[in-house]
Amino acid sequence: MTVLQILPMLLLGLALTVKGGDLFVDAAVWIARALGLPQFLVGATLVSVATTLPEVAVSLMAAARGATGIAAGNAVGSVTANLGLILGLCLCVAPAAAGRSNLSLMVVAASLLLLLCSPGALSAGGALAMLAVGAAFLGGSALEGRRRLASGNRPPRPGARAVATHIAKFAAGAAGIAAGARLLSDYGAALARLMGVPEGVIGATLVAVGTSLPELVTAVAALRRGQAALSVGNIVGANIIDLALILPLCALSGGAPLPLPRQSLALDLPFCLLLCLIAALPALPRRRLYRGQGAALLGTYAAYVALVIRS
Repeated sequence: MTVLQILPMLLLGLALTVKGGDLFVDAAVWIARALGLPQFLVGATLVSVATTLPEVAVSLMAAARGATGIAAGNAVGSVTANLGLILGLCLCVAPAAAGRSNLSLMVVAASLLLLLCSPGALSAGGALAMLAVGAAFLGGSALEGRRRLASGNRPPRPGARAVATHIAKFAAGAAGIAAGARLLSDYGAALARLMGVPEGVIGATLVAVGTSLPELVTAVAALRRGQAALSVGNIVGANIIDLALILPLCALSGGAPLPLPRQSLALDLPFCLLLCLIAALPALPRRRLYRGQGAALLGTYAAYVALVIRS
């Protein structure tokens, strides 16, 4: 198999994953609004979960096929791409408000994952600890959404045609994500073998950026509508879910500790934590993210990519 045969399949996988994520997010948001859920709850939980589905699908399929470098590189690399590239660009365009609790939880999740993976593998006990962090985030967001739920204002019942249309979009989006994830995991590993580079390099760069495109699309759409805070909330929420769910699910699905490549331990996880700190610490006193942070995130991400490629 040659590069010219692999690249079109990778591009097809990216296209299916991104379009599937787009359809899934649209349908999920519509369903949530039709049920009368508040916008805060939709953005902090449902949209964040939906935009992370490509990362989850790619890593789970890669781990099931023994490509742990792709699985780990994509899981952690997606967080670094979300922070260093997407959030960095968003903040350079417009500063935004941010919640202390979610920023703090993101740092806790990155720190705990680095600690639990330091022996060289993520055990079942470590996976359960990370899942508890994810459950705390989703539970806290649900409680906050319930607190903000306006009493007495219920949306009108949607028509049968609208329900059928959005259920079809929901199913088509899920199918696109699954098919795209299969192509990305298979051909990403094939490209790594052909080029003679570790799978983690492909996972942390090409696959990670590709599966982060739903977050990028959501962020750009929010910025165009002047909703920078919604964009930041989605990115932070997606990062917490990525950190707390993807690698733990990969470890539990295999029934054995998930081995991590040296690159994940030496570069991916430390840079992920560094980017979390750059994003969170300056914002905590005033609950606000600044343009200077955007520039620092972009510069740090550029250094990370250069080190990954050089390694």
